[in-house]
Amino acid sequence: MIRVAAVVPLAVLAIVLAGCSGGDTRAGAGVAKAKPTCLDRSGWQRLANQIRAPVYCPGWMPDPLNGVIGGQWNNINSVSKDRSYLIGFIWFERGSGELHVNLRGYPGRTSIPHCPGDIRGSTVPCFADPHGHVRARGIDATVYTVNQGADQWHVLLGWHRGGSLYTLSQHVAAPLTYRHVVVDLKKMLGSLSLVTPAA
Repeated sequence: MIRVAAVVPLAVLAIVLAGCSGGDTRAGAGVAKAKPTCLDRSGWQRLANQIRAPVYCPGWMPDPLNGVIGGQWNNINSVSKDRSYLIGFIWFERGSGELHVNLRGYPGRTSIPHCPGDIRGSTVPCFADPHGHVRARGIDATVYTVNQGADQWHVLLGWHRGGSLYTLSQHVAAPLTYRHVVVDLKKMLGSLSLVTPAA
């Protein structure tokens, strides 16, 4: 099991999370006060219609990611039979680094899914090792630092709404530090807007 948390002392995480709740006046902190705008309303609306459940559309993503489903940076667009979805965006440049962000939803499910474990036939929680909370726009998200599958090496925020589980994660990879990723996640969380399926 890979532990992102082991890369960064927990004391640093505690300091970063303390700065992510209420009253923060740093750059980007005001995102939660502005009305969010979906970066790709038509794409996220199609997804909501397809799964017949609400989805969260980002209003901000780290440059150059743009939140456009089917666009240049959209590397994963997956909907399962149970209507759960994984939408991923990635930018990579050799010698410069990588940006990778995933958004997930599990309609009608609040439990954490399981992923294959180290031992054949075993499973482990796909999201584990909770370390505090990040709050924005009425969302109280738990921070998970040990994640599997497409979210491996990511810091992941998970929350519930209307009997469903939603997640937002970002890869900790150069040139970004763990602290930078948590700040990005806070900003993205504050930019999310809920898109409901059309009648």
